[in-house]
Amino acid sequence: MIQLKSLFKLAPAMAIKYFKKKGNKLSWDWYELWQDAHKKSFTVAKAMREDILKDIRSALEKSLTEGKTFREFSKELKPTLQKKGWWGEQIIVDSEGIAEKVQLGSLYRLKTIYSVNMQTAYQTGRYKTQYENVDNRPYWEYVAVMDASTRPEHAMLNGLVYRYDDPFWKSFYPPNGWRCRCRVVALSDYNVQKKNRTVSSSAGTLSEELALVSKKSGEYKPVTVYTDPLTGKRVAPDVGWSHNPASGLIDDYK
Repeated sequence: MIQLKSLFKLAPAMAIKYFKKKGNKLSWDWYELWQDAHKKSFTVAKAMREDILKDIRSALEKSLTEGKTFREFSKELKPTLQKKGWWGEQIIVDSEGIAEKVQLGSLYRLKTIYSVNMQTAYQTGRYKTQYENVDNRPYWEYVAVMDASTRPEHAMLNGLVYRYDDPFWKSFYPPNGWRCRCRVVALSDYNVQKKNRTVSSSAGTLSEELALVSKKSGEYKPVTVYTDPLTGKRVAPDVGWSHNPASGLIDDYK
């Protein structure tokens, strides 16, 4: 299993810079910030107090900077959240004044918060590195972990190779969902030949369809769908993940 701690040794400076540039944003539900908005905003659903959001962000930034594991991250953050009352199931009044029973802090939630933010920051830094080297390595290969925890949809994308500027990467550059561990490897002409890879074009394989964002809101929003030209099987990122987390941010790294 690929460990985030080892991954961050590859492009930590750019990942940290990306994370630090985000502004804090309070939100009740994750979909209140839609796709591209997450590139420049840090939010945690139902963390409706600025001090709570800052505590979580500070712990994430420390983990990113120091390469801390989830165990270290949660061990340090959990007591702070418990002391401030942001833990367990509670009845909370939402942004519309409606009281409902919700899950605040838990180890499961902290693991999701940790993995999403670490992977997104890392992949954005990696995208920057790969984009700057497209003259030497213009082909990008989608790589799934391919173990028992890999979702079948992501396994279907494993091994696909497109040029860096193919529209495929606008929607499918990882991460492509909650706790996605996929990544992209940049290849030269020599690499493509040596690995016996086929460089494809996504023309005719991408489409858009509406997907349910939330049962609570009943709202539908567009997602990009990839259709395998050989099998006809369809793959889409998780709802809200149909975008490249780094696209449009290249200038921000200068």
